[in-house]
Amino acid sequence: MPGHEIAQTISLITGVAISPLLGVGAVGAWEYYHAGTAEERARLHWYANPWFWGPALLLVAICFIKDTAGTALPTALKKPFDIADAVENKISGLVATGAFVPLAASIFETPPADGAWLSSMGFAAIDASWTYNIVAIPLAMVAFVLVFLASNAINVLILLSPFTTVDLALKTLRTAVLGSVVATAWINPWVGAVWALILIVAAYFISGWSFRLSHTGLVFIWDFLTLRQRRFRPQAGGARLFLSRKIEKVPARTYGTLSRDAEGRLAFTYRPWLILPERTITLPAGQYEAGRGLFYSEILRVDGNETRTVILLPPRYLGHEEELVKLYGLSGTRDVGFRAAWSWFRNTVKGRATAAPA
Repeated sequence: MPGHEIAQTISLITGVAISPLLGVGAVGAWEYYHAGTAEERARLHWYANPWFWGPALLLVAICFIKDTAGTALPTALKKPFDIADAVENKISGLVATGAFVPLAASIFETPPADGAWLSSMGFAAIDASWTYNIVAIPLAMVAFVLVFLASNAINVLILLSPFTTVDLALKTLRTAVLGSVVATAWINPWVGAVWALILIVAAYFISGWSFRLSHTGLVFIWDFLTLRQRRFRPQAGGARLFLSRKIEKVPARTYGTLSRDAEGRLAFTYRPWLILPERTITLPAGQYEAGRGLFYSEILRVDGNETRTVILLPPRYLGHEEELVKLYGLSGTRDVGFRAAWSWFRNTVKGRATAAPA
């Protein structure tokens, strides 16, 4: 078995999963420039075509400029570019999962010379390489998806973060992890493979968190791109939203519906992993309000002067906070996040007495 190639493939798939467009584009460019003749280049895979890896790497360069220069931009101006970046990441990840990883994982081949040598020695030449590929390709795809979900979760955190400094820290972390995979594989393929396996195992243990966060990002991006809030109308008992914090062992970012139970309490119904049987929990008793944000809204639990975000509302609910108050019997609405900060600043300039935003 080609152990050296196995080690390289493990690092390759892990690196591509962290940044699919950069990874596939870089591999394609490397294979293209290392093909010695026109005939060899003609036999290369689709991702080694300059018409693919050229625009791919150009788009990566544009994203890099956006990430480095964008820290000086206000959050409201930078978020549309972050949304575009997140869309690109999801699309390239899907393409890489189905069209790149199986090709990269198909490393087991039996050269014709080996079969001829075995035949000359009186042994039947049995080509078992296809059995290796049957095992290797699914495992490679699972490993890719695990690491991709973890990497994509960072993109979602960047999308949800209201602070450019946090965005920069998250992007630096992602780049550092990708750089560590490339560096260790370059120093020694086996060291690189071990480090890549450590990352894959770590991605497995946070896969639930990564999945929930990735699904949150997908819903938010879809609402942003389709301007869904313009045609959306909240319905009683059918509000689909996300938990903002862990409640009764149900983790944050769990997707479900909000309703009032027979006793008038707010209840949250969800399906683990979106497909398992339904479960229902009751939200803690208290006073709840709808919070109006700049990019998305929230449902807050108010306790005196303190508020805690309990529910994250997808962007489709922007502008519909008053309807939610009526449908679910909430106590009222208030500005949150940047909207609250702007209201405080505006009222301060006008000389009105207001409390500073929390």
